[in-house]
Amino acid sequence: MIKSMTGYGSGERIGCDKKFTVEIRSVNHRYSDINVKTPRSFAFVEDMIRKTLTKHISRGKVDVFLSVEGLNGETGEVFVNMEIAKGYYEALNQLREAFSIDTPVGLRDVARFSDVFTLQRAEEDTDAMAALICEATEEAALRFSEMRKEEGQQLFRDLSDNTDAMEKLVNEVEKRTPQIVTEYKARLETRMREILDTVPVDEGRLLNEVAVFADKVNVNEELIRLHSHIAQMRAFLQASEPIGRKMDFLIQEMNREINTVGSKSNDLEVARLVIDTKAVIEKLREQVQNVE
Repeated sequence: MIKSMTGYGSGERIGCDKKFTVEIRSVNHRYSDINVKTPRSFAFVEDMIRKTLTKHISRGKVDVFLSVEGLNGETGEVFVNMEIAKGYYEALNQLREAFSIDTPVGLRDVARFSDVFTLQRAEEDTDAMAALICEATEEAALRFSEMRKEEGQQLFRDLSDNTDAMEKLVNEVEKRTPQIVTEYKARLETRMREILDTVPVDEGRLLNEVAVFADKVNVNEELIRLHSHIAQMRAFLQASEPIGRKMDFLIQEMNREINTVGSKSNDLEVARLVIDTKAVIEKLREQVQNVE
């Protein structure tokens, strides 16, 4: 069953005193484009998340967000860089003397420089956190896939209905085309009799003109290919693997064939049917843009 390229899914895991949440959103795209956004300190899991998602996604613009919430507060140890603090203190005193400032240099003046203090966080188990994030990603991907399958079912129905509508129109063109030659022969014979009046019509010349016209308006090959394309579209709809790009190419071929039918068939009724068929093909093209 086909899948839509749009969807949403989220997954969550708790462990290592943290809550990890992975969210996946996607829209249609010609190729696979997976963008992973994580907190800076968790950049080490970006490749793992991307590899996990490539098992579930073959096409689409996908945005993945990892959020991390601490459950018990941050733990760690604060260190003072005495050499840097002493340097700042002496530099501030030099400025005070240079500008004749009476206010003495205080602790707050030195402490405001960020490199005076260093916070060394408690050592964390990165492997354990990566495993939890991987599980959350798998859960989000499964929910994401389920949503895309549900939307894919609606796409399947719409594509099937429009494929049926297209086949009906092509069948009508097929029924109409033999009549074009018959009607042309009748019109040509009538005109020849009117022009020649009492002179007998040259049947050989008449048949030759009709044969040339019949060859010119013959669209049998185009109609055969259109029927083949319709059958292939139905086969694609039953495929289990991602098939959107192949469908997109097939739609282009359908459009090319029906355009040729329109240009070769010198008939108002066929022209109307061609316009209706092209409108259906355009609907198919729009729907296929969202098929994975």
